[in-house]
Amino acid sequence: MNGEVLRIVDSIHRDKNIDKEIVFQGIEMALLSAAKKFFPETDEVSITINRETGSVSATHNGQPLAPEVLGRIPAQTAKQIIIQKIREAERDSQYEEYATRAGEIVHGTVQRQEGGAVTINLGKTEGILPRSEQIPGESHHVGERIRAVIVDVRKTNQRVKIILSRTHPDFVRRLFELEIPEIAERIIDIKALAREAGYRSKVAVVSIDTKVDCVGACVGVRGTRIKNIVDELAGERIDIVRWNESLQVMIPNALQPAEVADVMLFPMLGRAIVLVKEDQLSLAIGRRGQNVRLASKLVGWDIEIMTSEELDEQIERAVGLFGSIPNIEGALVDRFVEQGFLSFDDLSIMDPEELAQLEGLDVVKATEVVQFAEIEAERLAKVAPPRKSRTPTVVESEPAEEVPAAPQSPTETSEAEPTSPTEGDAAACDGGAVPTEQPGGVVGDNGEASPASEQKPAEEAGASPPDESQ
Repeated sequence: MNGEVLRIVDSIHRDKNIDKEIVFQGIEMALLSAAKKFFPETDEVSITINRETGSVSATHNGQPLAPEVLGRIPAQTAKQIIIQKIREAERDSQYEEYATRAGEIVHGTVQRQEGGAVTINLGKTEGILPRSEQIPGESHHVGERIRAVIVDVRKTNQRVKIILSRTHPDFVRRLFELEIPEIAERIIDIKALAREAGYRSKVAVVSIDTKVDCVGACVGVRGTRIKNIVDELAGERIDIVRWNESLQVMIPNALQPAEVADVMLFPMLGRAIVLVKEDQLSLAIGRRGQNVRLASKLVGWDIEIMTSEELDEQIERAVGLFGSIPNIEGALVDRFVEQGFLSFDDLSIMDPEELAQLEGLDVVKATEVVQFAEIEAERLAKVAPPRKSRTPTVVESEPAEEVPAAPQSPTETSEAEPTSPTEGDAAACDGGAVPTEQPGGVVGDNGEASPASEQKPAEEAGASPPDESQ
């Protein structure tokens, strides 16, 4: 009997990963609960199990309870309580294990599909891959090996619900760590990442070691490293961007392959106005605003794309509008424009205390300006269309991802960079790379591959990358 108790406890401890003390306590509570149902409620009953020998000792009203009396206690009641306690302990153990692994990649096998959600066998437990967390256009079948990242762990009744995702930005981050040793070893750091699952991602990287080319290391020889990641993401395009602390450099990098003429920063609004030539306008904006939208998320600023002519028109219009504000001098109107305010909408969203930081304004006057701007913004919205803006509209979806644009063609899915890091290189991560020949296309410094029919010879280092198809 004693050896049997120890064997059961040890077996549960190994199979269910439950601490032995919890199992002992569960058995004691089960026996005690069953014993109290056998004896009157007013009687005092205690049961303990020796942790070393497994012997069971019991007392009834302070007197030792013979083993044969214990044998008459309803066994079924004790069994049900023990099973319940073990399930609770197993649930707590699984929750503690997977809650600390949030953000990690797990491997599993597709077990079944129900209502669009995929149930994945993770070994000792199951994970749920909801439809909203699946890459658009992907389909899964029973028995398929699959990788996903843990995004949430919840306790539900007697189970632990593990929510998995293949659309979360952390999934791309973890794939980079798995495929690129320099990132796993922290020689290269991922500074920022923006993603529209199934369509396009932008990854900003920087090298800690100046001898290592951060973009080339991420791409690998002839794009082998990045190709593995692209294949796992069902052909999703990946732009590898060189990180720079200066927004004047970082924003043009994030908007590649478009060529930027000038970047104007307005910290009070958190806005950057990017000037481009007319022939670069559609390239900078991207299909349905995808390029500028991802670049905006990557740098953390609102980016508005326009030409010099459009900026002049908006400044002229803003000066005329702001001149109608009561008790506002011309010098203050110029300060509004210098801070990036180009419409009443821009002024209406400001906090009067922040606006009062401008020279010539106090809190009282700033409050009057904001109130006047709110009224005028509503009036103008009814009588005229809003000013032309190319700031992307961000549409949120779980988990905080924009609604993606239409999928790219197969020739646009391979993202690669031409060079691989070598010990003799001293490439800093703020310049261009020479496009090189890749299977199916040419690769530029933005980490994108163009179709072979669009290939152009690279004449010098830092050559401009080929235009991407819009």
